[in-house]
Amino acid sequence: MNIDGHIVLPDRVMPGRVVFDTSITDVRPLSHNVPDRYILPGFIDAHVHGGDGADTMDGIMAIRHMAMFHMAQGTTTLLPTTMTAPWSDITDTLRAVVDVMRNGTQGGPSIPGAHLEGPFINPHRRGAQPAHTQLPTPARVSAVIKTGAVRLVTLAPEMEHADTAIQQFIQAGIRVNIGHTQADHEQAERAICRICGGGGVAGGTHMFNAMPPIMARAPGPATALMCSGDAYAEMIFDTHHVHPALFRLAHRVMGQRLVFVTDAMRATGMGDGPSSLGGQDVMVQDGVARLHDRTLAGSVLTLDQALRNAIQAGASLPQAAALVSTHAANWLGLHDRGVIMHGRRADMVVMGPDLTVREVWVAGRRSA
Repeated sequence: MNIDGHIVLPDRVMPGRVVFDTSITDVRPLSHNVPDRYILPGFIDAHVHGGDGADTMDGIMAIRHMAMFHMAQGTTTLLPTTMTAPWSDITDTLRAVVDVMRNGTQGGPSIPGAHLEGPFINPHRRGAQPAHTQLPTPARVSAVIKTGAVRLVTLAPEMEHADTAIQQFIQAGIRVNIGHTQADHEQAERAICRICGGGGVAGGTHMFNAMPPIMARAPGPATALMCSGDAYAEMIFDTHHVHPALFRLAHRVMGQRLVFVTDAMRATGMGDGPSSLGGQDVMVQDGVARLHDRTLAGSVLTLDQALRNAIQAGASLPQAAALVSTHAANWLGLHDRGVIMHGRRADMVVMGPDLTVREVWVAGRRSA
């Protein structure tokens, strides 16, 4: 099979043809006119709770449903993300993710694991997470590792047992994010050094959100993440969670270590109105989801919109494509995808001249 169009490569946009089966077998330039469309690497979302009425915590069918919804917006790989909840609910959800990992999404995107966002977070920086936080004791950490579901974990490094938990997660090959934290700059910096020095991969969960702000004499975790040469950081770039100027700053400083995520909740794709998150009532108004106390409650973002937002904020198309794909592939160790290149998985998004999704290909199969 092949697709002609303007191919979005890491450093340029090239008129050409992508030849593929399950993997890309050739990427060749074309000198004649090509269709007025763009071919991008499939999007990768490492932090997504739900969409189209479904939530990861609802179980197997819900995970498949929300995965299909996000695939239609260009996401070809995603990590279903948990909420802070009663412990049995979390372990049940991780088992559901394992079932989907083993049995597939029935024509949907690739699911290489879960993002365990709760419960190992600071109760004073829960954001919209429910009040079921837990300390990351060795026994609890071992229990979630043994499920085989977790590829990425968020934890607050200042909490008791965090140092031991970091070591356990690293030894299991799980990426460790700093997030939902009260850590100061020095605590965050030490945690990043501990993760990277131990052979792990460090990151930050929705940078600038659910963490202390950057201040003149208290630079906070975001500064530690940006100044590290190794740590990655998520960003919810719906322009509500993060101002475009802060996106431009982070992108300039971090480059390929900055990763767009959606943090999308079940209300995504359903318009304004009432919804829920972790058993809490949420109201979506003018595309912004909030709890009754006005706390931002996840988002209703999709990665195709995040890409358009990045371009509106000044990024080039190759840069925006990398933010929703390439950087996440590198961060998560998914080196078989994330770029249009010979030998990579044929995960591709075809977008029109207005950058709306027209076709989605997962491992060479047209899925949307």
